[in-house]
Formats: sequence, structure tokens, C-alpha cells
Amino acid sequence: MRKQIKKSNSMKKILFIIFAAAFAVSNAQNIGDVLNKDHKIDSAKVILPDKSYERIGQVITQILSSYHYRKQQLNDSLSSVILDQYIKNLDNNKLYFLSSDIASFEKYRFQLDDYLKLGLLNAPFEIFNVYKKRLAERIEFVKSSLSKEYDFNTNETVVLDREDSAWPNTTEELDEQWRLRLKNDALNLILSGKDWKGTVETLLKRYQNFHKIILQYESEDVFSLYVNSFTQVFDPHTDYFSPAASDNFNIAMKLSLEGIGATLRSENDYTIVTNIIAGGPAAKSGSVHQEDKIIGVAQGDTSEFVDVIGWRLDDVIQLIRGKKGTVVRLQILKENDSPNSPPHEIRLVRDEVKLEEQAAKSEIMNIEEDGTNFKLGVIKLSSFYTDFEGQRSGKPDYKSTTRDVKEILQKFENENLDGVIIDLRNNGGGSLQEAIQLTGLFIKDGPVVQVKNSANIVEINKDFDPSILYDGPLAILVNRSSASASEIFSAAIQDYGRGIIIGENTFGKGTVQNMIDLNQSIPIANKKMGQLKLTIAKFYRVNGGSTQHKGVKPDIEFPSLYTAEEFGESSQKSALPWDQIKAADYNKYSDLSKFFPQLLNKHNERIKSDPEYQFVLSDIEEFKTIKEKKEFSLNEKIRKEERELAEEKKKKKEEEKAKLTGIKIEDKKEVEAQNKNVSDYELKESGRILADLILAKVG
Repeated sequence: MRKQIKKSNSMKKILFIIFAAAFAVSNAQNIGDVLNKDHKIDSAKVILPDKSYERIGQVITQILSSYHYRKQQLNDSLSSVILDQYIKNLDNNKLYFLSSDIASFEKYRFQLDDYLKLGLLNAPFEIFNVYKKRLAERIEFVKSSLSKEYDFNTNETVVLDREDSAWPNTTEELDEQWRLRLKNDALNLILSGKDWKGTVETLLKRYQNFHKIILQYESEDVFSLYVNSFTQVFDPHTDYFSPAASDNFNIAMKLSLEGIGATLRSENDYTIVTNIIAGGPAAKSGSVHQEDKIIGVAQGDTSEFVDVIGWRLDDVIQLIRGKKGTVVRLQILKENDSPNSPPHEIRLVRDEVKLEEQAAKSEIMNIEEDGTNFKLGVIKLSSFYTDFEGQRSGKPDYKSTTRDVKEILQKFENENLDGVIIDLRNNGGGSLQEAIQLTGLFIKDGPVVQVKNSANIVEINKDFDPSILYDGPLAILVNRSSASASEIFSAAIQDYGRGIIIGENTFGKGTVQNMIDLNQSIPIANKKMGQLKLTIAKFYRVNGGSTQHKGVKPDIEFPSLYTAEEFGESSQKSALPWDQIKAADYNKYSDLSKFFPQLLNKHNERIKSDPEYQFVLSDIEEFKTIKEKKEFSLNEKIRKEERELAEEKKKKKEEEKAKLTGIKIEDKKEVEAQNKNVSDYELKESGRILADLILAKVG
């Protein structure tokens, strides 16, 4: 039956919100303005779509349908996925909508595809307004629930992760979920030393500040939330950037963003550190690490912390960002900390992350293996960078990854090295051209990567320089955060048999994006349109396999905190699939695979008695135990005992690590620096594996 499309003015004007990609706080320069100024806010205001966004939505829909790599047809089936994605983005933990709300949205399940084509936006705005109304109701419940002190002597429990739970059927059922949630929040604060009055003040501020920010939303913000739910069903890397978000993106791409030098993501109410940028304040401090959770942010040395649990990612970023030279303080939970653990406080001075601070770094590492001493060169690459401006202007000494590595390798020639390790851990990629040119330092001329576009046209990117700067033993060290250009380089080295790949399976991002300026596509007088980041192609190895989804599997694999389903491209439901095309015409440098069984046996034998490796396994098991725990006691005595036991266990482990490395521990900061920086098991074991390879080839 032909679908009946209702006119936009017949839609209900009810209420919505949540965490998505692009956002601007209207009538305020930053989040601090929103929190500190007494804005007059109409909490019952219904947000309606701006007419200009109808046209923008149509153009974005046309671009996605015509030019996205996936060539996905916009039909009823996709409409259903878009609705689910939108609702999930809004209320992933099922803490706001009632089952009756979800049922009322069902009328749009097979309508959104038509609405997108016609530019009709009333449906997503109706859902937004419903959510906004439910949020206001929750704030009122928070106030009433906190009016009386909780009894922490009962044996109640709470399940914090409700993603797989059913939608609550009644307001009373939702109230109970929130009572338990608030009781858990309060207990954490009580255990951290706050009295009941301070606990109430903190929790009221947490939820009221969040509500106040949401009340600032305008049509542009709601439109961004909805469109990004739409783009996410095509693939995880296609995004719409509103005008404000577009400006932020452009700043970040220029590497002049003044902040702490870290990339962040949002997950289950927490802001999590995804990557530490080399040369930035976070990296220099040695106190902030990948997968740390940021739960509080304070400006300067004396202001109070703003609790940011449950906040949108963009809002947290606005709080953290600031002028160069100013102080920001963070409260964080470490990767292996449970939600029950006390937070760590860290002081950082904001600064610019400059290109030269991302430059390749080198060191010499001495390894003894089977009675033989080996001298190995280590090159640490945090990104595949290049000074595009200097290159365009003809600057003779412009900086680039390949130039810097070439200079290091030339210096290594005087060191009489036995081998070289390229450390690509946490290298999220960068310039494709640099990945190709860097590969060329280690191979003769030949293909490095294949690129297939949406028209199924394959382009082979080659290294045309027949010379090899370094032809000695080579190892590439990677981890789960090695992505994009890092994977192209690693895959080429592996396919050519030029070196051994060691570490964790890489991220699996094998797609190419292009930025489309919507201002040129949709010229509207005095109106900024923003940008669309569109996936237009996929990368393929020279052997024909894609780096997409699967990433690069190491020849010798180290244990990981996460499985592929939990971290990386394959954890994203809408990720483009792995596939294979015809292999390029290339000549292998050698066949190292015949040595891998021997190297793996020696590695396994060695780690059985390696105390550092046992620490690694212990950390992984502890992390998995914490991650798998879904239900938490709300009894103060039980939780206090759990916290004390965890702290005692953690302290004992830190003392054992310190004893192993011979470092005296004066305070927690030194513990963290010692554990993270001094004792690098993965790098040392990679050196031993490379030494084994050298011995095996000689033997």
C-alpha cells in the first residue's frame, strides 16, 4: 500500500535530546557562559525546524544516496534503521523514554526515508521535544528524590548498563530506576568523603547543569543530531558538521587547537580519552592515558569541579578547551578503575599542539637474547604528519614524517645497529602520501596501497623511488589504536615480507573521506550551511585484501584488553565490510612467515617466566572482571569493603612493579609515570622477537 505522508503542520509538537556529533550553544560563547550566567530559559519551549534546514536535509540526502561508497538505497528498510539509530543516540541507556513514547514513534518507522527526500523534519523534532519533556520530568524527580537522605544500610543493587533492558512501562517504573541510579551516584560521593549536604549539592548541579545546556538548544542543534543519526547508518565516518562544529573541526585539522592535546569519545555517560596527542599537555604530564574517564572539569587552580558524568561530548570539550597558558583541572578514573574507585585529580596548563612536537622520535635499545647482545634503533611515530603549507610554498626544510624518519635512519647508520623497530602504537594515521613515501624507504619501487572508489575504479598508489634507505631487519609495533595510514604502512611492510608485525590487531579503518562544503552546494543568503564528511573510497592492500574492518593482524600477537567486537572498526554495526580485489603486481622482498612458528615458540616460552608479562595478563583479567560486572551493591559497608580491597590490591601491584624496575615510589604520580613510561614491556619484548628473527635468519 502506498504510504500516506502527513503534512508537516499536522505533526504533534511535543519534546527531545542527547549526545551526537555537532553542536553549538546558542547565545553563549562557551559552556562556561551557560553555567555561570543566569539565562532566562523557557523549559517548555517547543523547538521547531528552521525552513532552511529542510533544503539542507534534502541536499545531504541526495549526496549520500548518490556519492557515498556504500550505494545504499534509501527505502523503508533503511528508514527503520534510521529510527532505531536516532532513538538509540538519544536514550541509549533507556532512562528517559517510556515504552508508550517508543510506541508512538512507530508511526514513523517506514516514513523517514520519504521525509528525508522531501525535506520534512517534523518527525525528528517531535521526538526531540518528547525527550526534552522527559528530561525536565527527570530533573524534577531528582530534586524530590534527593530531598530525603538515602538509607545505605539496605541490600539493594543497581544495574547501570541498561542498553539491553526493556523500556520502562510506567512513570513509577522509571522513577525506581532513577532512584537506584541516584542512590548509586550519592554513595560514590559519600565514599569519596562528601557529607549528605555536599552530595546533594553535587548531584543537583550535575543534572541541573546538564538540563540548562540542553535548554539552550536551537533548531540547528536538533537538526545536527538527527542528520548524524542518518549518516551513521551509512558508515561510522560519514558526519554532518553544523557551522559551529565545522569551525571546530577546521581548527583541529590545523593542529592549532588550544587545549590538553587529547581526542575524546563518549561512552555510557562517560567522556573517555581515545588518544593522547604527542607534544600536548596531556602527553607531557604523563598523568593522562588512553581509556581514562574524565568525570570532572575545573577552571584554574581554585574553582570548583563541574561534574560532567552524563554530559554530551561536545559540551565537555567546550569546558576543557581554553586559552593557551590557562589551567584546567581534571578528575579522572583510570582504565582499570571501577565506578566505585576514588577519582584522580590532574592539573594541566593548556597549550597549542604544534606540528614539530609531533615529530618522529628515536632511541637506542640494547637487548640480550640467547647470550648475544643486540643494538636496536627505535623510531616512535605518533602520526603521519606533513607541513602542507610549507610544502606548497616551496619551503626547503618543511617537516614531514618521511623526511624526519629518513634523517633518523641516516643517523642510525653510524650506530652499527642490528635492527630497527618502528613504533606505531596509538598512531591514528594522517597523510596517505606520507604512508606511501615512508614505505618507500624500506622497499624498492612498487605499489603500496590500492584505492577503490564508489564507481569501482581502482587506483594503485606506488613508490617510484627504486632505492632502499634501510634494508636491515625491521619490526613494526602496533596496537588497537593504530589506524588508517598506520595500517597502510604496516600492511605493505607485511605483504612485501619486508618486516615482522608485532602487537595487537589494528583498528581496521580502511575507508577514505572527503569534506564537502555545503555552502557551495546550497547557497542561502546570510546563512552558513556547514560541511559533510563523506566516505567515498576504500583502501586495499597490495595483496588485494582490504584493511577495512579486519585491520592488520600481527605476525606475533600480544594480548589485548579488548576484543575486536569491543574496540575498533568491527565494533561499529554500520562499518563497511571487509572484501577483496585483485592483487597488485608486486615482488615480495622475502618470505618471513617460515620463521614465525619458531619466533612464536620462543616468545611463548619467554613470557611464561617474565614477571612483566604476568602483570600485563593480570591487568587484562582485572579489567575484564570490572567490565563484566553489571550489578552493583548500594550497601555502604559492602561498597566500602570492595573499594578498600581494590585499593589494597592496586597498591600491592604498584609496589611489585616498582620493585621490579628498581624505582622508589614517592607518590601516586610517580607510580603512574613509572608504570606507564619506564617499564615498556611491549617494546622490550618486540626487541627480543626481532633479535630472535635475526638469529633465525643467520641460523
